Amino acid sequence: MLIVVARYVVAEGHESTVRRLLRENAEASRAEPGCLEFSVYQEIDDPLAFLLYERYTNENAFQAHRQTPHFENIIEQQVVPLLNERAWTRVEEVST
Repeated sequence: MLIVVARYVVAEGHESTVRRLLRENAEASRAEPGCLEFSVYQEIDDPLAFLLYERYTNENAFQAHRQTPHFENIIEQQVVPLLNERAWTRVEEVST
């Protein structure tokens, strides 16, 4: 399983637009084969910051997600231009 955690910091005044767009993207992403979870959170102490928590069956499922029309349209074309900061990391569970 692959987990992706992304943090987006939005330019002031665009919070509601980005919130709506991230919800749309999450809904479409949850329907993808290989997507186990896609959740969007807004930080309490910094309402300009959003956290995306995504779980995929494997790396291939994540890469397929990044190639979908909704990712390109919603994230790359509409959300990214409204961001001041974009960072993400991929992690795998450590077996015990």
